[in-house]
Amino acid sequence: MNGMLEQIAPNITTMIRMDHTHVMAVFHRYKVNTSPGKKQALVRHAVLALEVHTQLEEEIFYPALRRVLSGDDVLDKSEPDHEQMKRLMTQIEQQSPEDATYDDNFLALMRIVMHHVADEETRLLPAAERLLTGELAQLGAEMTRRRAQLMRPHAGEIASTAVRSFPAGAATLAVGALALGAMLFAKSKSKPGTRRYWQR
Repeated sequence: MNGMLEQIAPNITTMIRMDHTHVMAVFHRYKVNTSPGKKQALVRHAVLALEVHTQLEEEIFYPALRRVLSGDDVLDKSEPDHEQMKRLMTQIEQQSPEDATYDDNFLALMRIVMHHVADEETRLLPAAERLLTGELAQLGAEMTRRRAQLMRPHAGEIASTAVRSFPAGAATLAVGALALGAMLFAKSKSKPGTRRYWQR
C-alpha cells in the first residue's frame, strides 16, 4: 500500500501548493459585507485548513528540508510565522462575526498567510524540489496519510463549512477529496501485514 500511495498521492511540494491555493480561494470569498453566517463558515473552514496544513509542515516538510538546507532565514522564520497565525486564529475563533475587530483580525491573518505563502512558494518549495528530489513522492505519501488522520475528527465540520463557503461544484470536489483521503488511509490501516508509516 505504501508504494501504491506514493504512486497516486501528489508529491509533497505539489500538495503544499494545493493547500495554498485552497486557502487563498477561501480568503477571496471573504468580504466585509458578507453575512455573519457565511463569514463564520469561511473563517472556520480557513482555520481548519490552516491548522492541518501548519501541523503537516511542522511534522513532515520542515524537518525534511532542514536535513538538507541549514541557515536559511525563510525556513528559520517559518514556524514563528505559524505561531503568529495560530494566535490570531485562536483570537478570531473566540469572537463573533458581529464583533468590531472580527474583520480586522481575519484580514490580518490573511496578510500573514499571504506573506508566508509567498516565502514558501518562492524560496522553500523550489529548494525542496532541488534538494529532496528523490524523496518528494515518499514525503507526499506520508503527508497524505497524516492529513487523513488529522482531518478525520473534523470531517463533518469540513464538509459543512465547505458547502457553506463554496459554490456547489467546488464544495463537492472538496468533500470528495476528503473522502478519498480517508478511504486511502482506512485501506492502509486495515490491510493485514501492512507496515504503518509511524512504525518505521
